[in-house]
Amino acid sequence: MARALLPVEESLVLLAETPALLTECARGLTPAQLRSTPRFGGWSELEVLGHLRACADMWGGSALEILRDNARPIRAVNPRTWIEQTEYLDQELARSLRAYKSQRTRLLGVIGRLAPAEWARSATVTSAGRPLERSVHFYAQWMARHDRSHHSQIRAIAASFA
Repeated sequence: MARALLPVEESLVLLAETPALLTECARGLTPAQLRSTPRFGGWSELEVLGHLRACADMWGGSALEILRDNARPIRAVNPRTWIEQTEYLDQELARSLRAYKSQRTRLLGVIGRLAPAEWARSATVTSAGRPLERSVHFYAQWMARHDRSHHSQIRAIAASFA
């Protein structure tokens, strides 16, 4: 059974919260702490940021592509594959965070002004499986849910160095 989409307003709030949370939780951490895996294991703060950027590239990019030309199919790329083609994991935090904030500000500047009908615009998305029909709303709420799934991880990483 398919999960209901998050409401547009909730998606927009979550998308706006994540860059601020990353900034707040990274404040006061040394470059070594930002790159190190916390005591409990998992990813470093920089790895989480790189992962979120790769997801934003793919899913936010797909939403914007639908708005540009919804007649053309979109080829889905897994963010875990995409990150291997970037330097996100090698960048220092301030530079990476600036890029992430800028990307998120641009995305919110576009989708935050959409009329209800524009949220429903969709395109066919192809990947290894069967083609799927995905809307701007789908991608925005998917990214928002995904961001939210990392919020406690981001807080826990920062707290592990306190």
